[in-house]
Amino acid sequence: MPGYWGILFVWALFGVTCDMMNWPVLLKSVSRLGNSEQQGRLFGFFETGRGIVDTVVAFSALAVFTWFGSGLLGFKAGIWFYSLIVIAVGIIIFFVLNDKEEAPSVEVKKEDGASQNTSMTSVLRDKTIWLIAFNVFFVYAVYCGLTFFIPFLKNIYLLPVALVGAYGIINQYCLKMIGGPIGGMISDKILKSPSKYLCYTFIISTAALVLLIMLPHESMPVYLGMACTLGFGAIVFTQRAVFFAPIGEAKIAENKTGAAMALGSFIGYAPAMFCFSLYGYILDLNPGIIGYKIVFGIMACFAFSGAVVSVMLVKRISQLPRSNLLNYSYYGYSDFVLSD
Repeated sequence: MPGYWGILFVWALFGVTCDMMNWPVLLKSVSRLGNSEQQGRLFGFFETGRGIVDTVVAFSALAVFTWFGSGLLGFKAGIWFYSLIVIAVGIIIFFVLNDKEEAPSVEVKKEDGASQNTSMTSVLRDKTIWLIAFNVFFVYAVYCGLTFFIPFLKNIYLLPVALVGAYGIINQYCLKMIGGPIGGMISDKILKSPSKYLCYTFIISTAALVLLIMLPHESMPVYLGMACTLGFGAIVFTQRAVFFAPIGEAKIAENKTGAAMALGSFIGYAPAMFCFSLYGYILDLNPGIIGYKIVFGIMACFAFSGAVVSVMLVKRISQLPRSNLLNYSYYGYSDFVLSD
């Protein structure tokens, strides 16, 4: 086994290979599976698939770990198991994916030099992409707070040990699998807009967190506390399922989608670098219900900020010109909406 610095180096490589190189490409691939009116459902069912795969692989790795003795040998076996899974998936994808097919020839109106710029600079100048990135940021900042619901229930509601495991499974796996399709279907079929769905759910999240602060938790039954936190968690998981869908809704040009996903991931997942430490520091500094109420208050501020950004994004998308914008086909080909 590598030493401490070796493990840090490996984790840094994970950041490069998984987060920087793989994740934006995966998101772009999901987005290209359908047109701009299907983005919510695509990302929703994608999140469900991730939840199912996470559950199967995690429990399989646990079985391997237990089989090899639950010690150092079991830990190494678990790492080998995960490594073989990733290598096998890579080989399967290599042989299953078809060669790049030629898109149907479509006459496209010649654009000016600025719109033809496909560099990262043009992406950084796109206000729509920045709004989408900060939408993801605020969803993820609130999502980080869900981790502290288990200690909240244990410390304030005295949640029995038998229920801790059940709550954790529901919170981490079931809500992800159920929330994805629900969020995707509502955003596509009812609201016809993932950005509007995020706006409404941010408002609901803000109100729910304010209510959570005001509730008399010390005198409430434990099952009611579980229901309240799981209900709020379900809202956040539906947001997580569709928070990249506005990139397809805004019809970001295909040659910019990868860079847009990369920027959205870099900004959007930034709360993971500080939110867990921030929430934990507050709880250490303010033990008891007061600390949790402060954390819920910060989460409410993030949710309210997300609502403001979402309103700006909805207005921005509604004002975008309908000509010369990319519209994804059902098969991933690129069709352009031409101006008269």
